Amino acid sequence: MFAAFLVLFHNMSVSSLGVWTERAAGSSENITEEDPGHHPSVIMYWSLSVAIFSIGGMVSSFLVGFVGDLKGRVKGMLMVNVLAVAAGLLMGLCKMWKPHIMVISGRAVMGFYCGLASGLVPMYIGEIAPKAYRGALGALHQLAVVIGILISQVIGLDFALGNDKMWPLLLGLSGAPAILQSLLLPLCPESPRYLYILLGKEQEARQSLCRLKGPYDPTMDLEEMRREKEEANKEARVSIFSLICSSVYRKQLVVALMMHLSQQLSGINAIFYYSTAIFSRAGVSHPVYATIGVGVINMIFTMVSVALVDRAGRRTLTLVGLGGMCCCAVAMTVGLKLQNEYSWMSYVSMSAIFLFVSFFEIGPGPIPWFIVAELFSQGPRPAAIALAGCCNWTCNFIIGMTFQYIQDWLGSYVFILFAVLLLGFVLFIYFRVPETKGKSFEEIAAIFHKGRWIPTDNSELQELKSSTNA
Repeated sequence: MFAAFLVLFHNMSVSSLGVWTERAAGSSENITEEDPGHHPSVIMYWSLSVAIFSIGGMVSSFLVGFVGDLKGRVKGMLMVNVLAVAAGLLMGLCKMWKPHIMVISGRAVMGFYCGLASGLVPMYIGEIAPKAYRGALGALHQLAVVIGILISQVIGLDFALGNDKMWPLLLGLSGAPAILQSLLLPLCPESPRYLYILLGKEQEARQSLCRLKGPYDPTMDLEEMRREKEEANKEARVSIFSLICSSVYRKQLVVALMMHLSQQLSGINAIFYYSTAIFSRAGVSHPVYATIGVGVINMIFTMVSVALVDRAGRRTLTLVGLGGMCCCAVAMTVGLKLQNEYSWMSYVSMSAIFLFVSFFEIGPGPIPWFIVAELFSQGPRPAAIALAGCCNWTCNFIIGMTFQYIQDWLGSYVFILFAVLLLGFVLFIYFRVPETKGKSFEEIAAIFHKGRWIPTDNSELQELKSSTNA
């Protein structure tokens, strides 16, 4: 939970970059006092600060499997905390030397850290979670993310830390959770699957299971791991390159990548981009507080997802979420197009924002992060998580760099593009994504092994499982 919380706690630096650019603008002798925020050098620094974070995540996501297998899940997360602390120090002490260089460097290091953490955390949670609660525990990753965003929005207000005097502290605090995590994470046991399947340490895996679940007989869990280990031993080491080229894992890989594409190409970042402007047009006197309200909705419906994901299922919640977002995107387009003619249309747009965010957090927000760990067995899992993470970060970067141009081109019709994409994702998930709720990793592998995407019933699933073991 603490590792997940740290992944997006860097949003404090995003929230305060506006303060930083104003200070950078004001301190430059070549910038006009009339409109410093639009000086080309400030725009360049801003764009580079935004881009460098995603680039860091893209690069480091390829190292998730290497770090996780070399050092273990827990020690790997502890080790990369050094990067978060270093990034916090670079940004927090930026006034001691060229602030723009210090902040951009800190953003790069923090991005590199987050690329690793956003892979290691779901991997660890997916491996230690009981089958019945794997979805809820996996969704805690996204809950920690949205809590981090909400906290950063609140403490980034002018009367808190988002002002001329306190903004370096605001930036530096992004490294604080790493210190807290470093103190508490040693209390967590190492992944028993890592210990048994990768290292062959059965006794240590048994002890880890007992630490996780309390006093109980771990024989059944160890037997499941033994079968998975036997299957893994039949295959060669799965690297990222071999995962891409292998036809054995192609269906799982397509599902994993499409789930992450559905998250990043859903338009959620565009919604946050538009929200303050829409609230202003609706006559909200302090639109920034309305935007924080969106963050609160974000958190509440992520909690709803945590409660429902192991009951309703991953596939169902994702379909409901994407379908609802598609309808909201259409409503948003209508509201933006007609708000100059009908003032009440601004309230349609506002309602669409709140509903869009709600549907996103019900399924498409949290589920892609942990479903990848469910789709793959122990051997290809690290490589799959690394590849899916890189896909996520790359899409994040592309959307961040191109959305302004798309918005200028399409105007008020920009959300129609996202509506079309969302409809496509709904169709793909309906026909191609199996339900993983309540299934073991072995059972999930059996679904893809026989070449059928979605078994029709539990009896067929057991038949697939039996034939796979034969």
